[in-house]
Amino acid sequence: GKDDAGNILLIDEVHTPDSSRYWLAASYEERMKAGQEPENIDKEFLRLWFAKQCDPYKDEVLPDAPKELVCELSRRYISLYEMITNKEFEFSEGAEGKIAAAIEG
Repeated sequence: GKDDAGNILLIDEVHTPDSSRYWLAASYEERMKAGQEPENIDKEFLRLWFAKQCDPYKDEVLPDAPKELVCELSRRYISLYEMITNKEFEFSEGAEGKIAAAIEG
């Protein structure tokens, strides 16, 4: 939107794998010519899984995503991090336990 002075205001996340689609340039043109979906490193595959299992916009309780899908999402986010920063993602000692505890609440 715009404020009273006409300045454009951005009030949402931008360029995150949660809100944007990231397609791999190296295979994009070839896959599009073949009528295939572009290779991607975003969460669209997980959103599609939920859409097949339930109505995530209306259902009060959503099913748990399978562990392999959660792991794939993590792999994609780490890959994206490494592509953007040109740095290797480093796991800290005990990170898995901290993450699991945070998720369990």
